[in-house]
Amino acid sequence: MATKTTTDEMRAAVPSTIARSDAKAVRTWKKAHDSAVNSYGEGQRAHRAAFAALKHTHEKVGDHWQPKPAKGPSDDQAAQRAPASLRRPRPTSEGVNAKASLTHLRGVARELDIPGRTRMAKDELIAAIRKANRRATAAARK
Repeated sequence: MATKTTTDEMRAAVPSTIARSDAKAVRTWKKAHDSAVNSYGEGQRAHRAAFAALKHTHEKVGDHWQPKPAKGPSDDQAAQRAPASLRRPRPTSEGVNAKASLTHLRGVARELDIPGRTRMAKDELIAAIRKANRRATAAARK
């Protein structure tokens, strides 16, 4: 008889930022990762594929992933398909939804308590959110 995997068991097998996220983020990452492992084998490539899939439905806010208002790629790198993404890699936004509106990014910056957010341009907001996300993730791992 097959046993159902508990949420705790699922969260134990994913990166820490995903384990701190909602159940949909965990399921999305695991399903994409398992599929990538079947295609590419275990390793970095499978992890990259799983994160690419997650970036289409979620964005990184602080130390966890939250559902995006609209599905789609978060940045130019996530918008590329393989093998172009490997041949001509573009800078990533590290999970920040760079395709989101300025209003949305300011809301994320407000949630992360980023000072000066109302005067920042879109690129500055993306960089500030990336920095705040890195800081929050590092603090959560301690």
